[in-house]
Amino acid sequence: MVQEAMGAASIMIGVVLALGAGWALWWLVRYIRADTMTRASIRQAVRVRRGWRRLAPMAGLSVTDKVQPAQTVVFASDGKVPKPRVLTPRIKVTPDRYGVVVRAVCLPKVSLSEFQRAAPYLADAWRCTRVSVLLEQPGQLVIRGVRVDPLITPTDHTPSGLVPDELARWHLGVDDYAVPVSVSLADVPGVTVAGLPGYGKTSLINRFICDTAPSDAIQYAIADGKVTSSYEGDYADLEQRAFAFVGDDLAEANTLFKRLVDLRRDRSASIRAVLGVKNMWHVGPSASWPLVVLIVDEAHTYFREHKGSDRKTKDLAALASENARLVEDLVKKGRSVGLLVLIATQKATGDAIPTFIRDVCPVGLSFAQKTAEAAVVALGEDIRNWPDANPTALQDPAYVGVASMAHQGRPGFTRVRTPYVADDDAARIAADTAHLTRDPADLLKETSGRHLRRPVPLVKEDVADATEAA
Repeated sequence: MVQEAMGAASIMIGVVLALGAGWALWWLVRYIRADTMTRASIRQAVRVRRGWRRLAPMAGLSVTDKVQPAQTVVFASDGKVPKPRVLTPRIKVTPDRYGVVVRAVCLPKVSLSEFQRAAPYLADAWRCTRVSVLLEQPGQLVIRGVRVDPLITPTDHTPSGLVPDELARWHLGVDDYAVPVSVSLADVPGVTVAGLPGYGKTSLINRFICDTAPSDAIQYAIADGKVTSSYEGDYADLEQRAFAFVGDDLAEANTLFKRLVDLRRDRSASIRAVLGVKNMWHVGPSASWPLVVLIVDEAHTYFREHKGSDRKTKDLAALASENARLVEDLVKKGRSVGLLVLIATQKATGDAIPTFIRDVCPVGLSFAQKTAEAAVVALGEDIRNWPDANPTALQDPAYVGVASMAHQGRPGFTRVRTPYVADDDAARIAADTAHLTRDPADLLKETSGRHLRRPVPLVKEDVADATEAA
């Protein structure tokens, strides 16, 4: 019997040692294969685990259990009742490139509020830039500690070229705690993007196009007020994926906006017959009824007032006024038929984006701004109550690519580090998906089986007629 017991014990010890060796090998391989930032986070995670039982009581994250188990009292060797047990929350630590994610199990009197009060102490002890504590589910917390500030760490994004799982989900980047941030564009009529030149507005829009372009259920029209021709500027590499493109000519932009308003009217007239619903988002976009995104960059080019008494100035003023009216029609009436207007400008004041357009766009982002007034018109009056997220604090070159926004489903405002998409990647995506480009008006005509208004073509003769009419 003794020999059998010793043999069984030897087997158990061997199994334990083998498991331990296997775990150590797995950990070593994982450490070697990790990049420099992740290795630092792995070492940080080890320190967090080892120091937790000592740190927790010092940070006020422990509770005394005065009720002793019955067997402890009965079998006490010296006849004395042992001291009450000090309990600390159980934790599980996971490292990533920016720091650690700690999941903790709550105890009586050690829950969300206690962890939030202790967050500054945890940040110091774990050598983190900042620590956040959120309720993951009843009785369980997720503690995010970032060793490296994600907002000042530039990131790149390489488009996969694959059809996105959710077409209407715009992946923006990561927040202060390196948590991915996205926004739903379903049932959204318009988006405004503001900020100083060179701080990331166009790069943000480029990522949206590159991520969604592989789907045939989306089509783009671009009005870029910074350039004259489609082969110029930031969208030149993506031009072949757009069914329409205009530069800074107000008459050409006017023709494009009229063309999209005609599409909006035709879709409104035929949506129930074609889709069987009154709101396209009840069934979602498709190849035959795609989401149409109008991108208006440097919007002040098309909307600002022109003051003067000469004929040319009057003509420009008339075109700008009609442009604003047409885009207002798209924003206020295009949501249910699958039209989205994405407007970018440096300063979202009323002269750049008319208030009757800006104030009905539910999603707004702002990169760096010089004045508090510019931040307010871009994000709303409530941004004054969130000074840490105010875009006036993003003027440092380290914050190029960082925007402030009101996050859907969260109180207050969030700062987001948006990644950079290389020009070569944008050109690759556009070339690979150019065959998906279709005019939505032609698709509607094919699908509805009825004669619809012909879209206004973008040719010089019609541009001249439009200017003369204005």
